[in-house]
Amino acid sequence: MRVFFDSSAFVKRYVREAGSDAVLQWCDQASEILLSGIALAEIVSGFCRLQREGQITDPQYRQLKSLLLADVEDAAICDLTPMVLAQAIASLEANLLRGMDAIHIGSALVLEAELFVTSDQRQLLAAQRCGLRAVSV
Repeated sequence: MRVFFDSSAFVKRYVREAGSDAVLQWCDQASEILLSGIALAEIVSGFCRLQREGQITDPQYRQLKSLLLADVEDAAICDLTPMVLAQAIASLEANLLRGMDAIHIGSALVLEAELFVTSDQRQLLAAQRCGLRAVSV
């Protein structure tokens, strides 16, 4: 199964929090992991915030970043294309969404994801309205 993870969900693969077990299960079940190109920057931004706030050490930050970069070598990463932007704009016009959340939905639609995984309830509903099979973690 081709599983798309938005940043709010995929970060749970690296940072233990509510929903982490579900994310790990979806990763195990995926025949292919799909991500938007913006996910990497968003997830590393989260790691940097944890480091700045003293919640993780410098070595932990480097380890998390290394794990993420190794994992995405095998993932399908969707570039920001005119087609992705068109889908994102359509989802923004039809739903109450932030721009980056709409880009994740547009990316999942372009990549023809079989499942969309998020931890954002507004994004979950918007993804479902756009025709994606979506679950919350």
